[in-house]
Amino acid sequence: MDEKTITFEEAMEKLEAIVESLEEGDVPLEKAIDKYKEGMELAKICSKKLKSAEEQMVKVIKETGEMETFVIQEEE
Repeated sequence: MDEKTITFEEAMEKLEAIVESLEEGDVPLEKAIDKYKEGMELAKICSKKLKSAEEQMVKVIKETGEMETFVIQEEE
């Protein structure tokens, strides 16, 4: 999974689907472990993207000293 090309929303959707699948309990153990690992990677990607958005917002606020519109750019 390429964290630079997946959007936050896509990662969250995939993570939610994995959680639902694991909660159903009908997944064989080996597959459940693989899904858990994928879910952890997706959670890490979401966390990084949220942290990046927060840093961009703080930077905009600090530069001007007042609140203004900010743009969140996806990492390339």
